[in-house]
Amino acid sequence: MDHSIQDKVSVWLSGNYDEATKHAINGLQPDELADSFYRNLEFGTGGLRGIMGVGTNRMNKYTVGMATQGFANYLKKTYGKEPVSVVIGHDSRNNSRFFAETTAGVFAANGFQVYLFEALRPTPELSFAIRKLGCKAGVVCTASHNPKEYNGYKAYWNDGGQLVPPHDKNVIKEVEAITSVDEVNWTGGEANITLIGRDMDEAYINMVKSLSVYPEVIQAQHDLSIVYTPIHGTGITLVPEVLSRFGFTNVHIVEAQATPDGNFPTVGYPNPEESETMAMGLVMAKSINADILLGTDPDADRVGIGVKNHKGEWVLMNGNQTAVLAFAYLIEARKAKGVAKPNDMVISTIVTTAMINEVAKQNGVACYNVLTGFKWIAELIKEKEANENYVIGGEESFGLMIGNEIRDKDAVSAVALLCEMAAYEKAKGKSLFDKMIELYMQYGFYYEQLISITKKGMNGQKEIAAMMEGFRTTPPASIDGSGVVEMLDYEMQTGKNLLSGETWQLQLPKSNVLQFITADGSKISARPSGTEPKIKFYFSVHTTLASKEAYDDTYAGLDQKIQRIIKDMSLA
Repeated sequence: MDHSIQDKVSVWLSGNYDEATKHAINGLQPDELADSFYRNLEFGTGGLRGIMGVGTNRMNKYTVGMATQGFANYLKKTYGKEPVSVVIGHDSRNNSRFFAETTAGVFAANGFQVYLFEALRPTPELSFAIRKLGCKAGVVCTASHNPKEYNGYKAYWNDGGQLVPPHDKNVIKEVEAITSVDEVNWTGGEANITLIGRDMDEAYINMVKSLSVYPEVIQAQHDLSIVYTPIHGTGITLVPEVLSRFGFTNVHIVEAQATPDGNFPTVGYPNPEESETMAMGLVMAKSINADILLGTDPDADRVGIGVKNHKGEWVLMNGNQTAVLAFAYLIEARKAKGVAKPNDMVISTIVTTAMINEVAKQNGVACYNVLTGFKWIAELIKEKEANENYVIGGEESFGLMIGNEIRDKDAVSAVALLCEMAAYEKAKGKSLFDKMIELYMQYGFYYEQLISITKKGMNGQKEIAAMMEGFRTTPPASIDGSGVVEMLDYEMQTGKNLLSGETWQLQLPKSNVLQFITADGSKISARPSGTEPKIKFYFSVHTTLASKEAYDDTYAGLDQKIQRIIKDMSLA
């Protein structure tokens, strides 16, 4: 075994670690031992995320405690003698409550006022609570939609958004400076911990209800048939109540997935982006002839929806379609209701469908594109809120952020708004799929696909880095017969016209993302995931849609084009 790995193992076996941890280490097979200790679990710009277990490369009491001490040290340096308060939340995953209590204990032992949610709650409520309580920071223990073996630790700043520069890198430095569990203040501040719960729920629910544009339509369509699954997560704590407060009276819960359970027993992967995860909901939706199906991930920040298409068949909408529907509804409905403001703005991301930009442009609404991640949307709101009115933000990964009171993606408010949208269309004798086709006819038929290539283990990161370097140093000259005219390199912060050689500066922060734009307008983006051992490729193509009757043939043509692009780039 590598000496550096053995040294780390020895520290854990001889140091101030509990006996259960030491026993677990001695029970590991050599390959498991190596993977558990070959590196320190990275505190990235969003926090921690990893497999639970013993070792420096795992989520456990000690890695969580050391991360919290580093975060606490940075907060002390930033605020000096000013009182510091933080909010802690968690989802339904195994050990999430334990990690949340560990985090609360360390912060409290450092003299901070700690507000700890009494039980599991959706991640967006954590963002809301930071702002509501005027706290300096927050943490939610969740691994979002990852498999059951994972857990995580998401760090937030005083605006309710996740950490951005300079705080992200500065916190990372402080976390990396903690080299021993003996440097952690573990206990002694229990009196500084205050439990929060129903009062915060009530404030949050009232905020979500205020986002409704057409409450009178819901009143008329209150019996809209809704199927909802929380996929064993935190959504069950608030989504049914929010739908009831909106006025919906015909809501059906997928009971087999209603109980919070970190083992996620009915799904292999608790992600509403996956059709298998939404399968139980689809069965119920078909059986009762529902109008809409919705599913939220374990920490209720992502939402997936199912609707009947133009043939009466149930289909799952992708994240880009859901985002377009939501953006178009809020832009159009606010205008029709007379509540739109001349300084309204919306925010999308560089890998999300450009159809959003077109919807905003044709409606005279400012649209900004930021890097992937809602922390960048939150940061842009903070930069522009003095002069512009934020309405909605979103990205293709099944996330929406509606209104100005939270600064992270929020599936609870998204579920409510999507149901209101379905009611609005039903009042006109249409479905959300009918509306989607109308939008394609009006703004252009944009079609996107995403593929993820997983590279696990110690060599996975090297393989992903090699793939990115290959595309960066040797960009394709053409893709599917269309010349590549532009390469955007967000890591180098440069754009380049590959025909003329002209270069320019990109005005966004550094991020390891590459984009290729072809002569026919296709866009291909490559981005290593920041939370999982995979590299993601995003494909976007578009054309015009002449009529509703032409939908199927046009869709098939765009789909075939993306399949040719994937094959041409040797990605399948």
